[in-house]
Amino acid sequence: MDYRTIRYALDGAVAVITLDRPEVMNALNTAMRAEITHALRAADDPASGARVIVLTGQGAAFCSGQDLGDAASLAEVDLERVLRDEYEPMLRAICTARLPVIAAVNGTAAGAGANLALAADLVIATESAFFIEAFARIGLIPDAGGTYFLPRQIGFARAMGAALFAERIAARQAADWGLIWEAVADDAFAGRWQARAAALAAGPTVALSAIKTALRASLAHDFDAQLALEARLQGDCGRSRDFREGVIAFLEKRSPSFEGR
Repeated sequence: MDYRTIRYALDGAVAVITLDRPEVMNALNTAMRAEITHALRAADDPASGARVIVLTGQGAAFCSGQDLGDAASLAEVDLERVLRDEYEPMLRAICTARLPVIAAVNGTAAGAGANLALAADLVIATESAFFIEAFARIGLIPDAGGTYFLPRQIGFARAMGAALFAERIAARQAADWGLIWEAVADDAFAGRWQARAAALAAGPTVALSAIKTALRASLAHDFDAQLALEARLQGDCGRSRDFREGVIAFLEKRSPSFEGR
């Protein structure tokens, strides 16, 4: 696919998808949503050679949300259709990917842009970044998974306040609340997410994929169903070469060399 709104690069085993419309703060339009979805699926294909996926933004923003100038008039916008046909495939491509997905939030993450980041398995943000559920400011509810992610990650009270007041949440506060994994000083940000991505890329891919599957499933499972899933996934991990290598490396007192199978 010839990408026009994003950039896709494979750096070793790290697939980096960069939102590339800095002139509009990487606002999401129809083309960008389709290209992000395509790039995510391409990176997640075992043939790609990737072992971790990173989403980040070009310029001063990560993503400012829906491009409100993407239609000739607001009267033409069928938001229900856009969410079902364009946003849902993109979000599912993140959540169901076999590979870990990191959102490296380099700046503003607003509206659907904030929730695009929150769909990732890990969010690493620069300290100058902020998150804002800006929907109520224009008469909407949080979408792009916002009503799902927010209460699960920061609890009902904070989720309600974030949605109703539509106020900025600084990256440091987001980390303190548990909304994201960590906030990093601006001058250390690039090195930090790159090191985190490299660590996951060198990790036991079968186990990392199973961890992602198990934790995401736990949000909908009861105790018995989760125990059954744990047992099945652990069985898969126990049959992997990575498990054998991990045990042998432990016994030999050396660092393991995982093959991702």
